Amino acid sequence: AAPGGKSTLVQSVISPNSLLVSNEVIRTRVNVLAENITKWGAANVIVTNNDPADFQRLENYFDVIVVDAPCSGSGLFRKDPAAVEEWSEQNVNLCSQRQQRILADTMQSLKTGGVLIYSTCSYSAAEDEDIADWLVQNGQLSSLRFQLNASWNIVETVSPHHNCYGYRFYPDKLRGEGFFIAAFRKEQVAGTGNTRKQKNKQQKFPANEIDIIRPYLKDTAGFFFIKQNDEVIALPLEFENDLSIVQSALYIKKAGVKLGTIIRNELIPHHELAMSTIIADGVRRIEVDKATALQYLRRAVMELATDGTGWALITHEQLPLGWIKILPHRINNYYPAAWRILNK
Repeated sequence: AAPGGKSTLVQSVISPNSLLVSNEVIRTRVNVLAENITKWGAANVIVTNNDPADFQRLENYFDVIVVDAPCSGSGLFRKDPAAVEEWSEQNVNLCSQRQQRILADTMQSLKTGGVLIYSTCSYSAAEDEDIADWLVQNGQLSSLRFQLNASWNIVETVSPHHNCYGYRFYPDKLRGEGFFIAAFRKEQVAGTGNTRKQKNKQQKFPANEIDIIRPYLKDTAGFFFIKQNDEVIALPLEFENDLSIVQSALYIKKAGVKLGTIIRNELIPHHELAMSTIIADGVRRIEVDKATALQYLRRAVMELATDGTGWALITHEQLPLGWIKILPHRINNYYPAAWRILNK
């Protein structure tokens, strides 16, 4: 799922009562995914770092699965000339086999009646329409047809064996790069059903620590809280059971929103809280101009004319950038060092 463009898009269209599990297979790329999910600010997301085969442990769990499969990349030829040099028929065949393995590994975790969305950035039929045929033949799936607006200039295709609908996006016809997408519904199979199991709930969070957190959140009643390495994490209350289920099957890189660390009855706020959509409107904010915002994002020393001391949220054009702590004779910049702008 890295770097996270499709994940943030999916999160923006699902309901607040839905949970998004976003998985990146490659360990070196999952940090980028977690960073972009953090910047999006949503609390109803879990980021995982697992092989597709691990999802077999979550049998009949997901309502929707989006498989954005690794592919030969022919849809990127216009954008990236180097992709032409890397392309070969051998790579197409290798990608097709990999796509089948990923789909076979994840199909068990899609519940009966659920929807599979499959996409590539390839033009090769072996990775697109042929995979659609393979899915219907092997996955107890039926093809779904989209309702298109002619002005979108999306090209509808039909697979050669099972008449599965697919949709091709060509950069000469619409804005964007080459893309293929198809959707399927999992049919009823004898003996299957939703096997979500009730897991043990998290330990009750201390009431006095909730009181410390309360001024920073819009609504503490709508969340449950856990601690991981002394950091307090908030997730929507309706996902308490889901967190336990996912945690029992997958390695979780990020879940919900990190609020910070409680030290001596004070919350040391985390950057995730600054970026989140759950932060209280009453949290102190300091609006700055563009030059000061860039100085902050470079994690440079800052000088601000401001009264009082304590934690404050730096904003630019009403958008949160991160935390500062105002002390009697200086301002500490708490923007994450790994995210700072390095160029001048």
